[in-house]
Amino acid sequence: MTEPALDSLDSPDAETLRSRALTTLTTARERTTLLTTCVDEPDLTAQHSPLMSPLVWDLAHIGNQEELWLLRAVAGRDPMRPEIDGLYDAFEHPRAERPKLPLLPPAEARTYAAEVRGRVTDVLESADFHGTRLTEAAFAFGMIAQHEQQHDETMLITHQLRKGPPALTAPDPEPAPLFTGPAEVLVPGGPFTMGASAEPWALDNERPAHRREVEPFFIDTTPVTNGAYQAFIEDGGYEEQRWWTRDGWAHIRRNSIHAPLFWRRDAGSWLRRRFGVTEVVPRDEPVLHVCWYEADAYARWAGRRLPTETEWEKAARFDPATGGSTRYPWGDSDPAPEHANLGQRHLRPAPAGSYPSGESPLGVRQLIGDVWEWTASDFLPYPGFQAFPYKEYSEVFFGPEYKVLRGGSFAVDQVACRGTFRNWDHPIRRQIFSGFRTARSGAA
Repeated sequence: MTEPALDSLDSPDAETLRSRALTTLTTARERTTLLTTCVDEPDLTAQHSPLMSPLVWDLAHIGNQEELWLLRAVAGRDPMRPEIDGLYDAFEHPRAERPKLPLLPPAEARTYAAEVRGRVTDVLESADFHGTRLTEAAFAFGMIAQHEQQHDETMLITHQLRKGPPALTAPDPEPAPLFTGPAEVLVPGGPFTMGASAEPWALDNERPAHRREVEPFFIDTTPVTNGAYQAFIEDGGYEEQRWWTRDGWAHIRRNSIHAPLFWRRDAGSWLRRRFGVTEVVPRDEPVLHVCWYEADAYARWAGRRLPTETEWEKAARFDPATGGSTRYPWGDSDPAPEHANLGQRHLRPAPAGSYPSGESPLGVRQLIGDVWEWTASDFLPYPGFQAFPYKEYSEVFFGPEYKVLRGGSFAVDQVACRGTFRNWDHPIRRQIFSGFRTARSGAA
């Protein structure tokens, strides 16, 4: 069920807000339940990679954050389990240390999360969506739904890292004809409005909306494909220092990286492991599981560059017919299945050139869904940024240590993905569902 987009309504009434909040929370919980019931208890409590938490930690953390914000902060309720707050504080305990903590066992974690959700549902039935910035337009409920869906994507990454037989299944995207459109699209120079304004559930790093000037540039019509990336590998891309930044070259040499994560060469073919299944790498899918350094090196090899975050957003949101900025490439309406590959309904990217209904007015495709796209930009605040409702969501990450990713992957839900949504990570990260597209400066 898809509720009307909140920012497309003049003054959404309480019932509309209530319905949207309940729908998004329920959708998130259904996904969490699937991700934590498809494996046995040993897989829930194990740490499948030092980069990730045990799945059981994510489960209880989701419940704890929901209690902190919706029961304590919004409803003023007394703490249910104050003794566990520290265990599930993401800043207090790095991921590598979490298996050593006295975590709630799976059954107890499920019971706790369910009890929290039951009380939240009661709160939602009589919630006042006015009066404070936290409750205005049901922001806190939307924030928590986004938080849970972000952890659902994190848990899916853990499933990808997990060894053993497949635990998850999903239908593949619909086959798409080989894309024969233009390889790149011209994005005109000039001003555009970047960032969120009327989007009620936008997070602090998306705000405030502001005007940006952009020089004309070309951007790839689709994300870079596995086939294109294989050409980079076969041309010795990983052996040529000239394509890499100094830090990137040191990183791939130190870690003996010669291909995207989960790829291996066998009998002349490239194979990959995807959620427990080994398969031939499909040439027409967007390349996946590459770090920023790999994306940047490929772009240099191709005689191009990564788009800046500003360029990416203009390509995704600018409508030359009106001069305005839309919520999504296709307009202001919420994503539908014909627009983008979202919500873990498929467990892989769709072929490059899919979803013509989701292309931007300029003709750029797959800007939302399929793969997170690395940009050239560091994660920095917008002019006039204000942390809300807590500094640890964005502010503590600002700086050159993190690069911005845009667009969302097949693993992210629509509530946590829009034209203004900003993701970020270290440039060495490859376990995430990351790909990229390239750009070049200049006009026609």
